[in-house]
Formats: sequence, structure tokens, C-alpha cells
Amino acid sequence: MHISLAGRAALVTGAGRGIGRAIATLLSESGAAVALVDVDEAALEETQAALIAGGSKAISISGDLTKPEIPEQAVARAVKELGSLDIVVNNAGYTWDSVIQKTRDDQFQAMLDIHVVTPFRMLRAASNWIRETAKRETAEGRPVMRKVVNITSISGIDGNAGQSGYSAGKAAVVGLTKTLAKEWGRYNVNVNAVAFGLIDTRLIKPMDDPDTLIEVGGKQVHVGMQAAVREQASRTIPLGRVGTPDDAAKAVFFFCSPLSDYVTGEVLICSGGARF
Repeated sequence: MHISLAGRAALVTGAGRGIGRAIATLLSESGAAVALVDVDEAALEETQAALIAGGSKAISISGDLTKPEIPEQAVARAVKELGSLDIVVNNAGYTWDSVIQKTRDDQFQAMLDIHVVTPFRMLRAASNWIRETAKRETAEGRPVMRKVVNITSISGIDGNAGQSGYSAGKAAVVGLTKTLAKEWGRYNVNVNAVAFGLIDTRLIKPMDDPDTLIEVGGKQVHVGMQAAVREQASRTIPLGRVGTPDDAAKAVFFFCSPLSDYVTGEVLICSGGARF
């Protein structure tokens, strides 16, 4: 069964690489126009070029999503340039791990800022357009189902040693998801979340890999895993392998598609059966 998203407009954060790029690619291959948002301008341009080369409509919006004005600007540009906003995927994020006694205030706050404050601001920015558009469509007798997918983690469901900040942020986005599902059901919006386990991105690469050193707010942050910890965690996955970005994107796609039109306020775990 082919599921078409033709005529739909999507906004995907963290779309420059990894899971975000895979999500944006799958949505565009299904016919959606996509607004790509990322702090990494070079990666963003590469993703946009690939989507356009494949015949899709894609715009890029670069900026640090933890700055209060960027979500507002991203939503405004998506609506103006794509003509609508039917799917929002809050995917942007990174890890900054330490056991609690070594976790600084700014480190903990950074995890909350990207994993729950940013999705909150993005959805708040979209709320007026979504509500007014939904009211008009319903009055005209042509209601349209729209989709919000927030990305969480099994760390946010079960916790994980060394990730007090990351787990707290990812747990908080579950609460945001369930609340928005109740607020926005009247506007024909499905609001759900996908909780990932180990997905093969730079967030789980061995920490000696240069790709795991990123710059955030002027600080150098290692986002990978200790090689021994990765190996041990990988062995606990019932399906016998870490997930791929494409695996992750397919789980998100379900919530972006008409297949989920009567599903809201739910968390889908995409972890190959693993739980920390």
C-alpha cells in the first residue's frame, strides 16, 4: 500500500543529518513539501539539495532552535513558503551525559532547552495558525487532520544512568505530547511521540570518533558513547542490532500518515525491543 502525502507541508527539526534527514527524506518521497530546520547550515544545505534533486520541494531554515525567536521564525517561513503546515516533527536534540554529581546547572538546563523547551516554543508558535485554519476548514465542511510527532527516548521512559538531564528532557516531552493531544484534538490534530532506543547516529558512535565532538552555544560537547558501553548495550537488543535512521523514520512516518488519524496522545517505542 502506497501512502501519499501529496499536498501536505511538513516541518522537521534537526533535519540536517541522521534521523532528521531520514524523516525528511521519507516524507518528501511520499509527496510532502518539507521545511528543514537545523543549526548546522552545511548539513542542512546538503539535505535540501538531495531532496530537490529527487524532485521534492524543500526549504532550509538555519538557526539555533534554543533561541526564543527561531521557532517563531521557522513556523512563519514554513507557512509563507509552503502555504500550509500539516506535519510538525520535533526531532532536534543531542546528548550531554554525566553522572549527577558531575552535571553542571548549564549542562542540565541545555538538555531541557533543546528537548522540551524548543518543542514547546515550536508548537506554541504554530498554535494560532493551526487553530484558526482548523476552525475555518471545519466551518467549510472540509476538516483536515494534521500531525505533530515529538521525539523522545527510552531514556525518557525508563531513565538511564549518566543521563539525568537528557532523560528529564525526554520525559518532559512526553507530558507535553499528552497535554497537546488533549488541547488540540478539537482542531483535528494528532499529537504523538516516538521513543527511540539505540539508533546508529553520531549520538551513539564511540567517543573517540571526531564526529562526536560538536559545538553547542560556544561549548565543545562529546555526544557519543564509550565503546564498551555501546557494545554492552547493543547485546541487549532482542532484534540483535542497533536501529538505522531509516528504521527510526518509518516509525515516525506512521504518526505522520493517515494511518494514525484515530491515534493521539501515544508513545511508540522504536528500540528493537530494548529497554535500558
